[in-house]
Amino acid sequence: MKVIDLFAGAGGFSTGAQLAGCDVVFAANHWPDAVEWHSKNHPEAMHLCQDLHQADWSLVPKHDMMLASPCCQGHSKARGKAHGNAQHDASRSTAWAVVSAAEYHRPSVVIVENVPEFLSWQLYRPWELAMNALGYSVAPHIVDAADLGAPQNRIRMFLVLTQSSAPILLNLPKMAHKSAASFIDLSAGNWQPIEKPGRAAATLERVRAGRAAHGDRFLISYYGNTKTGRSLDRPIGTITTRDRWAIVDGDRMRMLSRWECRDAMSFPDTYQLPDNHRLSVHLLGNAVCPEPVKRIITAVQEAA
Repeated sequence: MKVIDLFAGAGGFSTGAQLAGCDVVFAANHWPDAVEWHSKNHPEAMHLCQDLHQADWSLVPKHDMMLASPCCQGHSKARGKAHGNAQHDASRSTAWAVVSAAEYHRPSVVIVENVPEFLSWQLYRPWELAMNALGYSVAPHIVDAADLGAPQNRIRMFLVLTQSSAPILLNLPKMAHKSAASFIDLSAGNWQPIEKPGRAAATLERVRAGRAAHGDRFLISYYGNTKTGRSLDRPIGTITTRDRWAIVDGDRMRMLSRWECRDAMSFPDTYQLPDNHRLSVHLLGNAVCPEPVKRIITAVQEAA
């Protein structure tokens, strides 16, 4: 099965498709760094670096399945959805590129990934009707990546659009959860004393709360709602585009490495990343988890 990946980012959708036995023939994104690293990890695919509102779909290879992750920032609770915000309005509008590409190529299957709030978008119903007009039935699936093989709690929406008379609801497995301990290497990394001079009072308070709840070894979040730490026996919380999670081990602590973030996202350990830690985390935080994608595509193939 030949697959294209729109808004491909670091390549989580593409990697999941490959793990499911698909041939990724094309990937596109407007961000040069994302295209560069997608190209390094998927050199066999044709790549395009462009605003996809302006894409010439005649240049895209024929394919059986389209994968697309239009920008989520304009929908996400974390970034706000205020009307009249030009940046957020432009972000939400990227979903229309999916309609444009589908109109030209009419692949058998389209899978769109985004945050669940996408379904509450004021223009979601017109968007869905546009895809219906092209012959697609639409089946929303809200999944937690931890249920589908990633060691991370990450709630995302996958729309499965098929050229069928009725929506196809997938029979997805619910797998045993993998713990954060499964990918954290306590012998590696740049550890520092917790009580070092200048440590923020809020960080020290999070550490104290974490110790009270979990003992001497746990995770803390530098922002978000996790105030009492997080057990290493659970999947980690959502990996974001900037450093969020720190490991506490006795009287020392450190941030996750980019390799641990990669493993938390369920990328293979052969997946290449930039040397720049901040860029790596940004790419990974924007990505789709490959292991859940593999299982979703496999379920689509079984349902076809």
